[in-house]
Amino acid sequence: MKIDEERGGSKEERRPYLSTLCDNLREAEKWRMTIIRDIAKKVSQIQNAGLGEFKLRDLNDEINKLLREKGHWERRIRQLGGPDYPKHGPRMLDNEGKEIPGTRGYKYFGAARDLPGVRELFEPDLPGPSRKTRGELMRDVDADYYGYRDDDDGILEPLEREAEIKGIEKIEEELRLKLEQKGRIMKEVEAMELEKPVEVVKNYFIQVPSQEDIEKKIIEHKKKQLLDMYVSPSIVEKETEARQLLGI
Repeated sequence: MKIDEERGGSKEERRPYLSTLCDNLREAEKWRMTIIRDIAKKVSQIQNAGLGEFKLRDLNDEINKLLREKGHWERRIRQLGGPDYPKHGPRMLDNEGKEIPGTRGYKYFGAARDLPGVRELFEPDLPGPSRKTRGELMRDVDADYYGYRDDDDGILEPLEREAEIKGIEKIEEELRLKLEQKGRIMKEVEAMELEKPVEVVKNYFIQVPSQEDIEKKIIEHKKKQLLDMYVSPSIVEKETEARQLLGI
């Protein structure tokens, strides 16, 4: 029953779910006024900060929902030939006479404006430090900015000369230590060479076959390969015995 009353009447007369379902201008005007009364009632309720954070957020959501529904009915009234309320109607003001602020269409009413996370939305942005333009920055750019006059003050040159002398001395010291280390290593190597026993190399005579002997060996090898391929082993054995008997 309560839901029916909030939507604009009793069971016999319920507000249409969609504004496009209404084709009568007088009916559309009536439903718009019903929504405005519901909004006014909830706006008066939301002024009470003692309702608690959750109740205040719920009330604020319901008011925004009714505002959207009112906008649908106002568009439908304009389509049916009625007045253009968004264009000529009064602005929505709070209890202080200021226009209701919001972000991206969502508005906050009454005590909901003081909720955590909402209060910061209404605080004015503090002006930050002014930034210099490119032209103002370029006024401070001169030869000193690029370091062209660093040698003119007479301070850098003595420091560079001192650093150069220290660098040369450091390199000379490192080179001297390397030469001393190399000299010690060479002496140790020479001493090891003197202590090493002398090896006696013996020469051995190696007989090298002549060209004729090599050709003879090659012919014998090829002959043996041919005999193995085309002659049976029994014939080869008999031939070998015959050669031995004849002394060939």
